[in-house]
Amino acid sequence: MTDAATDQPVVVEYAEGVATVRLNRPDAMNSLDIATKEALLTALQQVAGDPEARCVVLTGTGRAFCVGQDLKEHVGLLAKGSDSLFTTVAEHYNPIVELLSTMDKPVIAAVNGVAAGAGAAFTFACDLRLVSDAAGFNLAFAGIALSSDSGSSFWLPRLVGVAKAKELLLMPRTVKADEALQLGIATRVIPAGEFAAEVAKTAGALAAGPTRAYGAIRRAVEYSATHTLAESLAHEGQLMNETGATADHKAAVDAFLAKEQPVFTGR
Repeated sequence: MTDAATDQPVVVEYAEGVATVRLNRPDAMNSLDIATKEALLTALQQVAGDPEARCVVLTGTGRAFCVGQDLKEHVGLLAKGSDSLFTTVAEHYNPIVELLSTMDKPVIAAVNGVAAGAGAAFTFACDLRLVSDAAGFNLAFAGIALSSDSGSSFWLPRLVGVAKAKELLLMPRTVKADEALQLGIATRVIPAGEFAAEVAKTAGALAAGPTRAYGAIRRAVEYSATHTLAESLAHEGQLMNETGATADHKAAVDAFLAKEQPVFTGR
């Protein structure tokens, strides 16, 4: 099923267990004005709570993934002295990133083009970054005299190390796809002509997998980033009990004993 309102800033598409959340402002390089941020947050809340969506793909329409804050709107709001400049991180960016990183299903960033500022940070919150060979990343915050946001200070050091993260944040530049792969930002780099098919293949495989186990793994990794070993081990034990009681675990064990491939239902 496809959202019929294709003139909207964010479109949600469903196909065989995969929910694709597509930023849809190609003329503005999918930059984030208030309407787009609100629509993106609503779309992510929708797919996070939908049991039929067993894998989520975040991508952009046109030649960009997302270039971050809409600076045209930003300039206008500055001129008006709008409070929204000081509330948008808490109201929009933070909950968007939290949903991307903690929803109980795998999330893929399909980086079809440039990802800059908050757009780059959104990809870091996802599990996998499938990157077109025509794409790139730019941590553009310092270039407009702003601090980093959208979790970039949390995720980027974990992907590339503290020293490289500081370099990329303090001296922003475009990191092309091949370098992004070498640094550990990109999971895979895919030729542009094969990009859509490879994203669909990877998302389809995850959508057919043990969804609750994937969600538990995501929570375990997130939890262990800020807790002690003892706390993380105890948390793992809780999650093991939860997933051990699922229908998918039983299906996997039965299939193993029968020497067959398991069929998972996400339950």
